[in-house]
Amino acid sequence: MTTLVTGATGHIGVNLVRELVREGRKVRALVRNGGHCLDGLDVEIVSGDVRDPEAVERAARGAETVFHLAAHISIIKGEAQTVKECNIQGPRNVVKACLEAGVKRLVHFSSIHALSVFPRDGIVDETRPLTHDGEGVPDYDRSKAMGEREIAAGVAQGLDVVTVNPTGVIGPYDHRPSALGTVLLDLYHRRVPSLVDGGFNWVDVRDVVAGALAAESRGRKGERYLLSGHWVSVPDLARIVHEVTGKRPPLFVCPMWLARSAAPFAESYAKAMKKPPLFTSAALHALRNHRHISHKKASDELGYAPRPTRETIADTFAWFRQAKVI
Repeated sequence: MTTLVTGATGHIGVNLVRELVREGRKVRALVRNGGHCLDGLDVEIVSGDVRDPEAVERAARGAETVFHLAAHISIIKGEAQTVKECNIQGPRNVVKACLEAGVKRLVHFSSIHALSVFPRDGIVDETRPLTHDGEGVPDYDRSKAMGEREIAAGVAQGLDVVTVNPTGVIGPYDHRPSALGTVLLDLYHRRVPSLVDGGFNWVDVRDVVAGALAAESRGRKGERYLLSGHWVSVPDLARIVHEVTGKRPPLFVCPMWLARSAAPFAESYAKAMKKPPLFTSAALHALRNHRHISHKKASDELGYAPRPTRETIADTFAWFRQAKVI
């Protein structure tokens, strides 16, 4: 039987497809545009957009399992419509297609950002409620929460779904590169004038893939599993990059309050110059929330075990060199 992967050319998607092929699965990839990062892999490529219900229905026909990864990740203002279409309408279309095709299991990739940031000092686990409009969170966060509600509607209709919520994903085979891969490259190329006094929970893409595959086979229907790694401050992340690559980090660490005050001006300037901003309000929002994220449920039920962040960063830069990114 066929395993369908949406969002197959994204960072997690590429790593997932590689592992599925390694396992000997028959893999079908729903690709919006350009599948060069899947070149050399025994994969059936299907062109289509997750926002197009007919394209999703065609891709799902004959599939036994579906991994839904397709999403629009953005920390830039002005992309709310695209974020909503991909991250809300997309899951809705996937649920409908899975029900019509008789898919046996859907593994939905959500995000840690779908969960409420309150209380800020509490431990985040699967009991944490979804975020909502009243919390003043970025468009992406709201969209991922609403996407989970679409998934819950599918469960109510009898669809067998398990949801996984990764944190900040880094690791090898980051072809585009991803937003977080770009952060590592910016540190390497010393394009960052200052660090920020914040941090994030970083997880290896290979561990996320392992967790998702375990969720497919062992996860309980309708359940959510947090696939977290380790919280590392931005200064400590830069220090690890220095240890791995020899590239010295910036000396100045900007206080969070100052960075938040400057963010609107940085975003406006970048928009006027038609360049990506060095930092945004949404990025800073992420760096000050979700410090204590538990993966106990995934560890207990799925055997999930995230590797050390330093190992991930070392392997990431090794792949960047191999791929001639650096």
